[in-house]
Amino acid sequence: MDSFTITLPQIVFICVMIFFSGFVDSVAGGGGLISIPAYLFVGMPTHMAMGCNKVSAAAGTTFAAVRFFANGALSVRTALISATASFIGSGLGTRLALLIPDRTLKLVFIAVLPFVAVFLLTKHDYGETNNADSLSGRRAFLLSVLIGFLIGGYDGLLGPGTGTFAIIAYCTLMKYDLKTASGNAKVLNLASNCASAITFLLSGNVLFAAALPAALCGIAGGYIGSGLAIKKGARFIRPMMTAVIALLLGKLAYDLYLSFMG
Repeated sequence: MDSFTITLPQIVFICVMIFFSGFVDSVAGGGGLISIPAYLFVGMPTHMAMGCNKVSAAAGTTFAAVRFFANGALSVRTALISATASFIGSGLGTRLALLIPDRTLKLVFIAVLPFVAVFLLTKHDYGETNNADSLSGRRAFLLSVLIGFLIGGYDGLLGPGTGTFAIIAYCTLMKYDLKTASGNAKVLNLASNCASAITFLLSGNVLFAAALPAALCGIAGGYIGSGLAIKKGARFIRPMMTAVIALLLGKLAYDLYLSFMG
């Protein structure tokens, strides 16, 4: 593990940011847009930052997923099928990330994200109703596997925005309402986070002095955010998703600009 010493003020800064990250992620996904830059901001090496982020994200997502489950705001069958595929996809995605240039991945998402944002802004009935029962059992199973594997793979490959993409996939492909899609996405994301966290733990790229207190703050943020998502539903989730997509696009564009300048 890279040598790095963290100070108390840095830990406090990380904890505040991870609380906000957990809140945003539990509602609309995309918490990694806040958490990873927070770890990097204090000077933490990149692999260590990713390892700490996966540990704290897994903790926060666990409690958010449990709260969605306790309130009946997810489809257990769909979520578990997707989670299994997501765990496998995330492990493979992490390995694939080593083979594909980072700049290429950013270009792909910069091209795709504006279309996603326009879709969310113009389709006003998006995610208002739950019509998942209209799918046949076989089709629902195949879509659950496909969504879990591909989005889990993306989480291992790149990461930020995973929850947002999962919500969109569940709504558009499986016809879930936004609240249920958010619950399903939490379980999927939990599986992908755990797969990555295990890999980073085994490689020694987790600084527990930062990751453990951050995990507690992520749990608090995820618990509060998931409660609001369950209570307010689509009218609260949709604008949060649009904001996250805009933030993701901006960050990818900025990172790409820095890579060209460097």
